Amino acid sequence: MRGGGPRRIGRGNARRRARGRWGNRLQADPRFFLGVDGGATRCRARLRDAAGALLAEAEGPAANIYVDFDGAVATVRAQIEAVCAKAGLAAADCARFALGLGLAGLSSIEDAKRVAARFDQLAGVRAANDAVTACLGAHGGADGALVIAGTGSAAIARVNGRETVIGGRGFLLGDDGSAARVGADAVRAALRAHDGLGPSSPMTQEVMRRFRDDPLAAIQWAISAKPSGYGAFSPVVFQLAAADDEVALPIVRAAARAVDALIAAVQALGADRVALVGGLSEPIRPYLAPPSQAALRRPLFDAVDGAILLAGGALPAREGGKT
Repeated sequence: MRGGGPRRIGRGNARRRARGRWGNRLQADPRFFLGVDGGATRCRARLRDAAGALLAEAEGPAANIYVDFDGAVATVRAQIEAVCAKAGLAAADCARFALGLGLAGLSSIEDAKRVAARFDQLAGVRAANDAVTACLGAHGGADGALVIAGTGSAAIARVNGRETVIGGRGFLLGDDGSAARVGADAVRAALRAHDGLGPSSPMTQEVMRRFRDDPLAAIQWAISAKPSGYGAFSPVVFQLAAADDEVALPIVRAAARAVDALIAAVQALGADRVALVGGLSEPIRPYLAPPSQAALRRPLFDAVDGAILLAGGALPAREGGKT
């Protein structure tokens, strides 16, 4: 390791670890590294210089290419512009950016190439699923596993530098253990209770109140509802589950079993260190099985810094993310 300064997670090692089947090869010697975490709820961007120093951050709405590709690209562009403005950089400086993108809904090499093509004016672009960048950040670019329990759910294991993604199939085909699935189960249960097909409880009553006790309003809402809209119901579900609500508690326990299954799956792949992140990571933790709770470790950095590692950038040595 080179002397003469504080230790950092360096560009060379991070680039070798991050390079693989996602995105395109970076060009040489960019001056700035921009990480973007585009999730189903919000999009965050962070700019660091080549030494890993924090320059600026920005945050905007969701950027899920599975739900709205063009909308997600537009959101990412807006956050890039916001970061540039906050950092006081001119348009010419953007040509020296290396961009790392972690995007919800990105599931193939073709997706990554399609996204990267929208930002070909930058010095380099690499795109991956947001689970990949979150895992890179959680373990500082080293091997380990990550379970995401947010608006959606997924898990990823990095063992001997090889990535295996589990879940992350989207709201229609997966997302068990997520806020969106918890919310969807709550709305379904509320409608069943309204129709006399299932038990009524304070939770089902609260959900129906949000639709003015009108099932037709719920149906109309569901026609265009996005995962984040369903996820907005999860706080009341967890709140009432803690009070032993007879409908809310089974929904939360089912979500916890799904997260337990993700943790067990990444451990079976050989991941020794497992981090749990996302908006449900704390609310759901008390409901996890003891082996799952024992396996969990605190993330070192977040998904935005993981995207910076994906781009080949450096991070500060201090654990805990932003400096």
